[in-house]
Amino acid sequence: MRAGGDPAGAGWRRALVATLAPLPGHAITWADTAPERFPAEVPEGVQALPAADLPRLVAHAPRDAAHLVLTYSHEIDFALCHALLEHGFGFAGLIGSDTKWSRFRKRLRQLGHADAQIDRICCPIGQKSLGKHPQAIAIGVAAQLLGQETGDGATWTTRFSASGA
Repeated sequence: MRAGGDPAGAGWRRALVATLAPLPGHAITWADTAPERFPAEVPEGVQALPAADLPRLVAHAPRDAAHLVLTYSHEIDFALCHALLEHGFGFAGLIGSDTKWSRFRKRLRQLGHADAQIDRICCPIGQKSLGKHPQAIAIGVAAQLLGQETGDGATWTTRFSASGA
């Protein structure tokens, strides 16, 4: 699973990594554009990977990996979605509002991606009903990922916004 950071409002991202890190059988790569965004102590089972160009990392990921796109930049988020669609993935989730996703869908179509491909990206991620607290967002996203693994994806047919948007 891949996650990008954000200098402001990164609390829920850290909470998500802390929530997922202790789960057995889950290797987590936390990628970000700046090493100073990582906490002083990265949880056990998490590899911190600073990289100036996050979309270039996609080519090195297993094609069945789960990816969470959570950066501080809409342009980086978009470039990651495009790279994931070109590379392939097991699961891809994008933090954002319905408006952001609508814009991304249009731009991804313009790049030649089919609606069926684009629909594989889940946006927004999380479960709005759990609230906006960083740990609540993290729990909603973790539950969504675990549901995908166990085949309980049917419970996630309605898209929820972790941000409350």
